[in-house]
Amino acid sequence: MNISQTRYALSGDVSIAYRVAGEGPFDVVFVPPAVSNVEQLFDEPARGVFLERLASYGRLIVFDKRGTGLSDRVTDIADIETRMDDVRAVMDAAGSERAALVGVSEGGPMSIVFAATYPERTRALVLYGTLPRFTRAPGFPFGPTREEYLRGSQRDIEGWGTVELARGWLGADATDDQVERLSQLMRQGASPGAYRQLELMNLEIDVRPALPSIHVPTLVVHRAKDHISFEGARWMAGQIAGARFVEVPGWGHMIPQGDWQKLADEIESFLVPLCTSADAPEPEPDTVLATVLFTDLVDSTVRAAELGDRAWRDLLERHHVLIRQQLARFRGVEMDTAGDGFFARFDGPARAIRCARSISDAVGELGLEIRAGLHTGECELLDGKVAGISVAVGARVAARAQPGEVLVSQTVKDLVAGSGLAFQDRGAAELKGVPGE
Repeated sequence: MNISQTRYALSGDVSIAYRVAGEGPFDVVFVPPAVSNVEQLFDEPARGVFLERLASYGRLIVFDKRGTGLSDRVTDIADIETRMDDVRAVMDAAGSERAALVGVSEGGPMSIVFAATYPERTRALVLYGTLPRFTRAPGFPFGPTREEYLRGSQRDIEGWGTVELARGWLGADATDDQVERLSQLMRQGASPGAYRQLELMNLEIDVRPALPSIHVPTLVVHRAKDHISFEGARWMAGQIAGARFVEVPGWGHMIPQGDWQKLADEIESFLVPLCTSADAPEPEPDTVLATVLFTDLVDSTVRAAELGDRAWRDLLERHHVLIRQQLARFRGVEMDTAGDGFFARFDGPARAIRCARSISDAVGELGLEIRAGLHTGECELLDGKVAGISVAVGARVAARAQPGEVLVSQTVKDLVAGSGLAFQDRGAAELKGVPGE
C-alpha cells in the first residue's frame, strides 16, 4: 500500500502533520483519539491493518491534532472549532473537497460538530467508541460522574507512557509487543501535561445540541463492553436522524482490542456502497449548524436627538465600518443590517463571542455602547441567508441583553469547551414565541 511521507498543513500559524494512504474513489479522514503519531499509526499490527482496510477502498487521510504527535506543540489545547479549522486545512492541503469522517473516541465530538457545521464537506460520518459528552449530566445519565472522571484522569496522567498503564488499557490478554508499542505511542503522542489539558477539555465537552443538526449518513458503532457507555452511544445514535447503530461483540475500547476485524467490516459495509454508488448525487445542504449574532446600539434614539441628523449619520457610518471590520476579522458573514443593528452568522460559537466582545470594545471608542446576543442551532439556508427558529432564538436572546453585555444561550456555552471563555449564569428564561426555557 502506498503511504505518503509526513507532510504539514498550515492552519493559521500552526502546522498540522498528516499522511495520505491509498488511492480509492472517495476520501476518508481518520479523526484520531486523544493522542496519535502519524509516523507510528501504521506500525502497530492490528491498528495498522485496520487503517490499511480503510485505505483499501478509500483515499485515507490521517493527521495529528495540534499539540500532539508530529503537529506543532501549542500553549493551550484548542477548542472544537479550532480543531475543525485544522481538519479543513488538512483536507485542503490533501486536495480533498469532501470526505467521510471516522471519529474515534475523543475525536468523536469534533467530528459530530464538523458534520453538522460543514455538511458540504462531509460525505458520511462514522463514530466509534465515543459520546457527545464524557460525564453524566441532567438528561444524560451515562458515563462517570465528574469526580470519577477526574480521579481516572489523574491516574492516567501519573502513569503516562508506562508499560503498566498501557497494559491496564489493553487488558491482560495483550502481548508484550502490543503493550510496548502503546506505551511508546503515549510518549511520542503527547506529554503528560498535554494529555492533562486534553482531559480537562474533554471534561467540559457537550455537543448534544449538534446531534439533531446532522443530516449526512451516519454510522454509530460501539463495542458491547467498552468502558465508554454502550447505552450512551445508543442514545446518541437515536438523536441523529437516520443514524444506524451497530453493536460489536466483546470488550475493549481501543481499536486493536478484541474482534477489530468485525469493526472494520461494519465500517466498510457502510461506507463503500454509500460512497461509490453512481446513483448518489452530491446533495446541496439546505440546513447547517451555525451561530447567529445580533447587535443593537444602546439609547440610539437619545444619541441621535442629541447629535442631530447629520452628525448621527456620520457616527453611524463609522459604527458600521468598525463592525464590518470585526466581522471580517472573525470570519463572520453579515446577513442583514437594520438601522443601528447587525445580524451575522458564524461557523463557530467561540469566534462569534470574541467578535461580539471586539465589536463592543471598538464601538466603545466612538462613545457608543451595544448589547449583543448569540445562539447556536440548526439554520435553514435560503439564497445565501439563514432562517428558522434558531435565528428567532438569537434575536430573542439579544433583546434580553443588558447594555454592554454579550448574552449567549446555554447551547453556545456547551459548544465552546477549551476556548478559555468565562461565563456568568443568568439563569433560565422564557423567550417569546419559543417553546421551553
